[in-house]
Amino acid sequence: MSKAKARRSAAKGPAAIDIHAHYFPEVYLRAIETHGERFGIALDRSDPAGPAIKIGAMLGGHLRREFYDLGARLKEMNRAGVQVHALSLTFPMVYWADAELGTRLARAANDGMSAAHRAYPDRFVGLATLPMQDPRRSVEELDRAARLPGIRGVYLGTNVNGRDLDDPAFLPVWERIDAVELPVFLHPLNVIGANRLGPYYLANLLGNPFDTAVAAARLIFGGIMDRFPRLSVCLPHAGGAFPYLVGRLDKGRKVRRECAHLKKPPSAYLRRFTYDTISHAPGPLRYLIDQVGADRVMLGSDYCFDLGYDRPVQVVTGLKGLTRADQARILGGNAAKLLGIN
Repeated sequence: MSKAKARRSAAKGPAAIDIHAHYFPEVYLRAIETHGERFGIALDRSDPAGPAIKIGAMLGGHLRREFYDLGARLKEMNRAGVQVHALSLTFPMVYWADAELGTRLARAANDGMSAAHRAYPDRFVGLATLPMQDPRRSVEELDRAARLPGIRGVYLGTNVNGRDLDDPAFLPVWERIDAVELPVFLHPLNVIGANRLGPYYLANLLGNPFDTAVAAARLIFGGIMDRFPRLSVCLPHAGGAFPYLVGRLDKGRKVRRECAHLKKPPSAYLRRFTYDTISHAPGPLRYLIDQVGADRVMLGSDYCFDLGYDRPVQVVTGLKGLTRADQARILGGNAAKLLGIN
């Protein structure tokens, strides 16, 4: 597909920007293939169904072509009426490696995101991955990646190998993110309670939204949001459990000494975060918009996982009670402003 044809096809649909769209650059996959085995991670390309990332004895699902092939992805974006994908890595990310390999993987991923933007500048922007297992290297890679064409945000796991994001070791990273003024997008990783969530795919169905809530609470109670008042953090999956349990956090701040240090109730931070639309039901999405405002919610699909949205635009346009102006904000206006997309 030519770039001109891709632009013309997308122009027929809404000006929609998907902020939750996963991508594996080929350079990242090759880095896993070449260097990952000594850490128990390998890339299996033996099946015609597609490559699969193997972690120990577990073989992950085969990657659809759209995960790594931009041409195939553009066809699906055009079909769905989505103009722009904000590309982000996903599990297993880079935290499983040592600092040296983690940095190499992050560089490969970030270079791949930038290459996608350079190939199709009006269709893709990238969210930079950092080797958070080494904060010093993370700051260095952030400084490098922030200068790459098309890098418009930072992509972090909700924890780093079990270490929460308010860990003092990560403070230099937050300071540098604040200095370069890039928004942060979180994604669940190494979810809590994994020993009880193995059956029924509950590690994803329940673990992911609760891990997002834990990350949000740690950023609030741990003082990160107060220390960096300009910091923009996007919570995936419609905020996970956080917007729906914020009243319980408010109550805890009133009655528990562990939470009494917080000057404002946790609900006062609802609008400090932004959110995607991945709620999987109209009622929770409507509740979220009522709580935080249409100016804090952005289109997301979780592309291209089976739990994602095939038609993310219709999730917004089909939601009752939204004005046309609010639809436009959620479909693309909010993300365009946040990501600097003209």
